[in-house]
Amino acid sequence: MLFRDHIGREFQLEHIPQRIISLVPSQTELLCDLGLESSLVGITRFCVHPAHLRKGKQRVGGTKRISLKKVKELQPDIILCNKEENTPEMVAELEQIAPVHVSDISGIPETLQLIRDYGKIFNVVSEAQNLIRKLSRELQEFENFVADRPYKQVLYFIWKEPYMVAGNDTFINKMLQLNHLENVVGQNRYPELSLAEIEQMDPELMLLSSEPYPFTEKDMEEFERFSGKVVVVDGEAFSWYGSRLLKSLDYFKELKL
Repeated sequence: MLFRDHIGREFQLEHIPQRIISLVPSQTELLCDLGLESSLVGITRFCVHPAHLRKGKQRVGGTKRISLKKVKELQPDIILCNKEENTPEMVAELEQIAPVHVSDISGIPETLQLIRDYGKIFNVVSEAQNLIRKLSRELQEFENFVADRPYKQVLYFIWKEPYMVAGNDTFINKMLQLNHLENVVGQNRYPELSLAEIEQMDPELMLLSSEPYPFTEKDMEEFERFSGKVVVVDGEAFSWYGSRLLKSLDYFKELKL
């Protein structure tokens, strides 16, 4: 069977993969929600959902650095990566071990496509279709929920020292838009900002993410010099895709911004 991943790479599978290594936390969670937990043989140390996976599955490293030796020993049928989370050099090395699928997720359409892809690759088409229908229904309900909500200008912080924010071409930005939040950053990816630049942008709202930098309420004091409201938010809700979206939509409904 010939497949194509999200960045246009083709790979061949001789049979339905029975031994999966996932190097992306949100994709690991998605696999479990598609009923594929028993086929997972390797994960990263950041694959924390479901929580019990950390005790039952072999961890092969992080998302940027892994143990190729551990990966080889697990004899995977397929390795799942992501364009943003994993490096091109890592993908090239992993291809010498097993077929590699690389996702590229910038919004909800790509998320739904990934679910379709996994449905076909792992022969769980019915489960994938059910999840897509549920996500589509919940997304429509949430759009109705926020329909009358006024838009606010926002900065979404992912790091400090230096301050880094989510840019326009990120999945995070799509989640902000879903919540009627307008990103005041005009750049892509994750630009660094000085205090002077933040003050000049003068956002109505500043969101401090719980990951990858673990902002807490103590960090809010550093933003008191600015006029905008500051809120610490769940980073997983804004940056994890796949089946996590269902939990994120519930979280967004309760989030007071």
